[in-house]
Amino acid sequence: MIVTLDGKRRVSIPASLAPTAPGDRFEASFDAEEDIVLLRRLKRKPNWLEVWKQCPVAMDDLPARSREMPKRPKP
Repeated sequence: MIVTLDGKRRVSIPASLAPTAPGDRFEASFDAEEDIVLLRRLKRKPNWLEVWKQCPVAMDDLPARSREMPKRPKP
């Protein structure tokens, strides 16, 4: 498949070539010897809510947070 660079130096990749979603991140690199541009998709950042749901410790088991300001250690 051939894609063309537009006037603003952007390349559009057709959806039929690679399924993507808005916000997907890619690492771009140029190989001067081969005269090619490589795009490598980066993993998405984990959704903090999904990570929190997988936590083995229930939130009820955690100690209560203190409202006091931390005390500075004496020199």
